[in-house]
Amino acid sequence: MTEIDEIFNNSYERCLQSPDFFDRFYENYVSANELVAEKFADTDMDRQKDMLRASLHMLMALRSTDPEDAISYFRRIGKIHGRDKHDIPPEMYDLWLSCLLQTVEECDDRYDARVEAAWRTLLEGGIRIMQSAY
Repeated sequence: MTEIDEIFNNSYERCLQSPDFFDRFYENYVSANELVAEKFADTDMDRQKDMLRASLHMLMALRSTDPEDAISYFRRIGKIHGRDKHDIPPEMYDLWLSCLLQTVEECDDRYDARVEAAWRTLLEGGIRIMQSAY
């Protein structure tokens, strides 16, 4: 495990100590943009939070020595979010990341530039794969 992985894992564990971490993220995200609010209007948010948890775990797998399952996972999710299904434009991922980092800052009392960089590093691989599926 690299230092970046360790910083991310430790921060994520601190975030999970906040029982409303995922709720806060979706509140931040949905309130940040009218299009996002429209996209989530009829969404089962409990299922959505479970999917986000799974995706965060798969992001770690992208950094493993055998990332093929994680790559396939993000390609599949990218197609679901693509133009032909949920129609999530690539630029929406920047807002998603911004809102997630805002939530991490709210929930992780040790949030600093290194924590932010670790989250960005871990998330960028999955985000790029999903954006390319649009």
